[in-house]
Amino acid sequence: MRKALIIGISGQDGPYLANLLLHKGYEVHGTSRDSELSSFYGLKKLNIFHKVKLHSMSLIDFRSAMQTVLQIKPDEIYNLAGQTSVGLSFLHPVETLESISVGTLNILEILRFHKLDTKFYNASSSECFGDTNGEPANENTPFKPRSPYAVAKSAAYWQVSNYREAYNLFACSGILFNHESVLRPKRFVTRKIINSVCKIANREMESLHLGNLNISRDWGWAPEYVNAMHLILQQDKPEDFVIATGKKTSLKEFVKKAFEYFDLDFNNY
Repeated sequence: MRKALIIGISGQDGPYLANLLLHKGYEVHGTSRDSELSSFYGLKKLNIFHKVKLHSMSLIDFRSAMQTVLQIKPDEIYNLAGQTSVGLSFLHPVETLESISVGTLNILEILRFHKLDTKFYNASSSECFGDTNGEPANENTPFKPRSPYAVAKSAAYWQVSNYREAYNLFACSGILFNHESVLRPKRFVTRKIINSVCKIANREMESLHLGNLNISRDWGWAPEYVNAMHLILQQDKPEDFVIATGKKTSLKEFVKKAFEYFDLDFNNY
């Protein structure tokens, strides 16, 4: 039985990835900073909470990370941890950099130092590309990060690339565009819109306040994206991949569709 370690399993992607791996016959381990205090809402929502072995681990504490990895000795590690909000990264730039960049470096160092034959997946982000002037991005598009979050993700990406080349590690980055689901926290714009529209339809709110409605995003479906994560580690050689739908949708269209579900005209709200 193959063993997988999902670092940061309490976020949106962790539960979907755990569910996928369990169905494939893996023994699944997951970490959060305090496994006794974390709600693990996603794992419970998918009815797999008792099927995952949970551990308390601080990714930015090298000893904590090392003890956990050496105890489990996983065949695959998926690093989904770190501060995930672009907006919040401007308020907490140091925490963002440490949780993403230093945390990734700690895992790479553990694999290198202990010569572990473990495949490593790093969750990178399309935010690394910055403004592409409307042009689609691919694996050869240069990074132009425009937020502390994007800077941290870019640093982690290059760390993975460096360790793969210098130490022959099977280490890969998935550069994922936006992907959503019912497990997405309410502070993200997609859930903010949906929750607000539901409240407006139930007459619990009168209006929805948003910024620029003309921005466009490539929105995908999170359960499909975790499948891509797994596939990346099943390749014959380690490579980095952009994961996206290839279709962009404006925020205005997203809002319009949400209101149309209740036969409402978004212009009135």
